[in-house]
Amino acid sequence: MESTITFRNMTIEDIDAIVEIEELSFATPWSRESFYNELINNHFATYIVMVDGEKIIGYCGMWIIVDEAHITNIAVLPHYRGKKLGEALLTQAIKCAEELGAISITLEVRVSNIVAQSLYRKFGFKDGGIRKQYYSDNLEDALVMWVKLDE
Repeated sequence: MESTITFRNMTIEDIDAIVEIEELSFATPWSRESFYNELINNHFATYIVMVDGEKIIGYCGMWIIVDEAHITNIAVLPHYRGKKLGEALLTQAIKCAEELGAISITLEVRVSNIVAQSLYRKFGFKDGGIRKQYYSDNLEDALVMWVKLDE
């Protein structure tokens, strides 16, 4: 399957597919308007999509501020999970962040999301702290994770 996987920058035309992935992946998904605003108005934002043939199957968004990347969201369609595609997407996101001058990356992840935490730790992310009641749907805490790219 992975031989047909490609990556590219997200476009306005991709928003419907991204919203579908959001709704299948998160309890409080971002809206169509949020993604539009990210692409059009947020000059810190960079979004990449993962494509299987013609179908968008995953995406990652990040803000690059000075030399730090903050991953805002990353998701893969449920049907494509468990096939190392999350690793491929995160690898591409890290490469993109480095190309844009980032020397570190941070993100928040639900404290209950052990699968995602394991993925991030594979890439060298370390625990950086807790954001209490970060998630609005159930007030779950977020684990802040960091990685230095030059280590």
